Amino acid sequence: PEGFCFAGISAGLKTSKKKDLALILAPEGSICSGMFTQSKVRASCVEICEKRIKKSSGLVRAILINSGQANACTGNFGTQHFLIATSKISELLGIEEEEVLMCSTGVIGVPIPINNLVKNLPKLVSDLQVNSFQNASEAILTTDLTCKKVAIETNIEGRKVRIAGFAKGSGMIYPNMATMLAFLTCDVGIDKEDWDNMISIAVKKSFNAISVDGETSTNDAFIGINSGKKIDKKFLSKIQAGIDIVCQSLAKNIARD
Repeated sequence: PEGFCFAGISAGLKTSKKKDLALILAPEGSICSGMFTQSKVRASCVEICEKRIKKSSGLVRAILINSGQANACTGNFGTQHFLIATSKISELLGIEEEEVLMCSTGVIGVPIPINNLVKNLPKLVSDLQVNSFQNASEAILTTDLTCKKVAIETNIEGRKVRIAGFAKGSGMIYPNMATMLAFLTCDVGIDKEDWDNMISIAVKKSFNAISVDGETSTNDAFIGINSGKKIDKKFLSKIQAGIDIVCQSLAKNIARD
């Protein structure tokens, strides 16, 4: 989608040396909606993301994602590490800290190696590119066997419209999302109320409709961001169909993996 940049690098968070840190940067004025785990035990990143989306009325610019450590059930470390990381990213990008979200995935009960993460943030930001979608999709994986990503494009009244998403997840899957992260971007400007509704509809028909082994988790999140020129509301049903396609494709890939 036009205007969005992505990055994915190895920051030494995993012993495998695989990519483990991703970043999504959205254009100014982007609108964000999120749906999160319904587990009673939740990682602090889930709680803070929900609060920031609500407080900012969805005005979010960046999402930082680490893999390897869920940073859940880690006490005060969970909150501290979230705030340290998002503060540094906001400084590097020149945006407000409240405009930065962070999602974590990996082993529960293990804190993030925060020093490794922070010292690699300048490299992550410098790697931001329009065409780094593949790197970002690789960097969020844990036990996954394959990348899960999809991008679609259509024309609406002569205008190109693109919707893209990537996800991780392969085990502990149960209706209402589980052990999964998914991120969707769309280059059409859509009001917060409509966007919330569209994201909710898509999740019900995709991530909340798959099951593998009947477990839920602490960090599950689906975040959708839109940005760009607005479109006549009569075309929102066409955008909804595109979001549904992307979400259902990702959900099926999670279950298949």
